[in-house]
Amino acid sequence: MPDRHQLRIDPLSGSSVHDVAPREPTSRRALARCRVMMRPETTDKVASNALTKGDVLATARVAGIQAAKRAAELLPMCHPVLVGTVAINFSFGEDYVEVEANVDTVDRTGVEMEALTACTVAALTIYDMCKSLDRTMSIDQVALWEKSGGRSGPWRRSDLAD
Repeated sequence: MPDRHQLRIDPLSGSSVHDVAPREPTSRRALARCRVMMRPETTDKVASNALTKGDVLATARVAGIQAAKRAAELLPMCHPVLVGTVAINFSFGEDYVEVEANVDTVDRTGVEMEALTACTVAALTIYDMCKSLDRTMSIDQVALWEKSGGRSGPWRRSDLAD
């Protein structure tokens, strides 16, 4: 029989929330990234803040911050975490906007899901604000890039190039 902390199947409902109550709060951080692929002319308009809907990046930043704080409402097995800091940053390539979400906390469980949720909702906001201009867009390469804290300690993605 597996350790009760590893067992996540409840005989009645089929799933249960992992028990983190015995853990001590520690400093934890997670970094997620993704790319919104688009035509170069769309990238130029986003970079120069030239869309009629308004400031795409400012709106996406706010959406990402809100999403990080609500990850537990969206993901059934995600614990509510007191989010300390959420930083959403953007960089540009010729045919993409890269979204980076950095989330930290001092809590009993990590903030990987908060960072991934922030990243993807910020990307969805970019998509939403640009869709009338470019229907070819896609959201690609959603991934956790780094995490620190907790029992497993630091981790950094090595299988994708920066």
